[in-house]
Amino acid sequence: MCSVCGCGETHTHDPAGPEHHHHGPDTRLLRLEQDLLARNDRHAAGNRQWLAARGVGAVNLMASPGAGKTTLLVRTIRACAGRWPIMVIEGDQQTSLDTERIRATGATALQINTGKGCHLDAHQVGHALERLAPPPGAMVLIENVGNLVCPAGFDLGEQYRVVLLSVTEGDDKPLKYPDIFHRADLLLITKIDLLPHVDFDPRRCAELARRIRPGLPVLEVSARNGEGMEQWYEWLASRRTGSHPGREASGG
Repeated sequence: MCSVCGCGETHTHDPAGPEHHHHGPDTRLLRLEQDLLARNDRHAAGNRQWLAARGVGAVNLMASPGAGKTTLLVRTIRACAGRWPIMVIEGDQQTSLDTERIRATGATALQINTGKGCHLDAHQVGHALERLAPPPGAMVLIENVGNLVCPAGFDLGEQYRVVLLSVTEGDDKPLKYPDIFHRADLLLITKIDLLPHVDFDPRRCAELARRIRPGLPVLEVSARNGEGMEQWYEWLASRRTGSHPGREASGG
């Protein structure tokens, strides 16, 4: 298993790099991992510049499978229709089922299938942005592959990172998967309409997340009944065209 992202022995991140198919001694593996991440960071920096030059916002949505990313996107697109253009990059290992749900709202969406890959990378997203050609003032929402581990290590060139955590998961997830929370700009606790039926403490979850990321904003939402969604729309609206100051300067 690859120690960079756990994709398995064959990488799909960069087909131009056949050397990534061979895992040699530890020193060589470390060098290849560093090369892979450095190459991704270069593509991410290019994506960030491309977005800034066009006045386009981009948000990377990351979560476990079933946390409600696509349902959140569908309701967001319908609620914000006419306010500003929203386009979606949809990442999945297989199928275009979620993309079809997005397109049914009338929004433009582009599918990226990663095969065995467990996350999107900046090179894939760069090509998707060129194909989408979002207009100035648009917001590109990137639904990453469902995974709380691998997407954390790969900058896509987005200005903001949002982590979704549903109440059907454990409220201790921030301690178990700290990396993805460490660089988050917002935590969305989703499916709060199910709180009466599950053992989940939103306040504890927020407190644990802020141990990892002090001051992390947390919103509690239900894409099913709309509770808390207006605050999410306002958060998005305020970040449509402005770059993330820390990410712009540091590249991540």
